[in-house]
Amino acid sequence: MVDGKRIEARTAAISVRVRPAVKSALEQVAKADDRTMAQYVERLIIGHLRERGVLGDVEEGD
Repeated sequence: MVDGKRIEARTAAISVRVRPAVKSALEQVAKADDRTMAQYVERLIIGHLRERGVLGDVEEGD
């Protein structure tokens, strides 16, 4: 629970294939941000979906 809000469990999985250079760059920026690649990608996706106006308030939980 964060700030009195319950964090939704991460139970849905997706799988993507990327070029090795993209994966390497992702590993670097995730590590620099002290996050796992999954956490970093989730933040990117949430930010993009909010910008597009298709995702409301979601706790990121990390």
